[in-house]
Parts: sequence; structure tokens; C-alpha cells
Amino acid sequence: MTLTAHLYYSFRSPYSYLGTKQYRQLTEQYDLDILVKPVYPIAIRTPEFFAKIDPNWIGYLLRDCARVAQYRDLPFRWPRPDPVVMDNKTRSISKEQPYIHRLTRLGVLASELGKGMAFIEHVSDAIWGGEITDWHLPENLAPVVAKAGLSLSEMDAEIQAREQDMERQISQHQSELEEAGHWGVPTLVFNGEPFFGQDRIDLAVWRMKHSGLTNH
Repeated sequence: MTLTAHLYYSFRSPYSYLGTKQYRQLTEQYDLDILVKPVYPIAIRTPEFFAKIDPNWIGYLLRDCARVAQYRDLPFRWPRPDPVVMDNKTRSISKEQPYIHRLTRLGVLASELGKGMAFIEHVSDAIWGGEITDWHLPENLAPVVAKAGLSLSEMDAEIQAREQDMERQISQHQSELEEAGHWGVPTLVFNGEPFFGQDRIDLAVWRMKHSGLTNH
């Protein structure tokens, strides 16, 4: 019997990127369907977060992400441009956000089209892997999206036509995440139980095996 889990994911979350290949590998190894449910990052949901957080938090985040990437043999560089427009000196979030809204809506549509996992893997590689600067430009992003079997131009047209519906779905995902008992990403939710972080994937697998998870 195929089991189903929900993955709450943000394109601005380095830990989401660092866990993406592991999540994809789970669907290849096990009889498991992971439904990707993109949400907005904390910077958008709670704009005052970075202004209030202890300054050491950001330094630790960068150090930890770099070593996790090294440990997992993954390329890693802070995105250029950052998916969230932010003043790094004042840690204030811009009202104008040309990247993250589009990315998140594209992720929602990709999931609708049954390509959610492939989309987040290829797009997060482009954003965080360091090989592409100006990942957001059509000439750079379109070939990446094509790797997931999708057309960027067609997707852009659809999310523009369905903006309110996209926002409704994103809001629903965020509500579901909170109802499951967490707020951060990446969070894998199985049978209503949240497993937050790419370092809890093994624990999630352990729990799912108790519910009958089997290899393909």
C-alpha cells in the first residue's frame, strides 16, 4: 500500500534545499508519495523576524548550512539574487518581492501538475547550487524548469491568470502546517505528525515503517 506524506517547503529555506534530494530518494526507494506543499518563508510570513532575532542566529545558520552541504557533498552558495529582497544591514524586508511570490506559486502549480518533487529539486539546485547567477531570468530559469518536464512560459501565464487561487492554496498550506504543530520548513507531515528539518528524515522513515512503509 502506497503511503502519503506532505512536504511543506520554502524556496528561500537553505535547509529545504539541503533536504530535497533526500526527500526525492525516499520516493524512489519506498512505496511513498510525497505531496509538495510550498509555503512562504518566515521572512514573508513574519517580516519582523530577522529584525528581532539574535544576531548570532544568522551567523550560525550560514555556518551550519555550509557544513551540512559539505557533509552531504552538495554545492552551496547563498542565492544571487536572494529569493527574498532584504536589507542585510537593517534586516528589514522589502515590500516589493519580485521573486518569492512567483517561485512559490510556480511550486504550487508544479505540484498540481504532478511534478512537485522534480520541480523543487531542479529549481532549488539552480537557486542554491552556486552555478547560476541571475537564476530568475527566463533564459536561465526556463531550462531548469524544463528538466522537470514543464514549460516556464506556460506556467507563468497560468499563475498570473490564477493569482487569487494560488494565494488561497499557499495560505491553506500554511494553515495545514500550523495545524500539524509546526511553523518551519522543511517539515514532512505524516498522519498528522510533523518532522521538522532535513535532520529528521530518518526519524520520519522510522515512523512510517511502523505504518507499513515498504521498499518498491
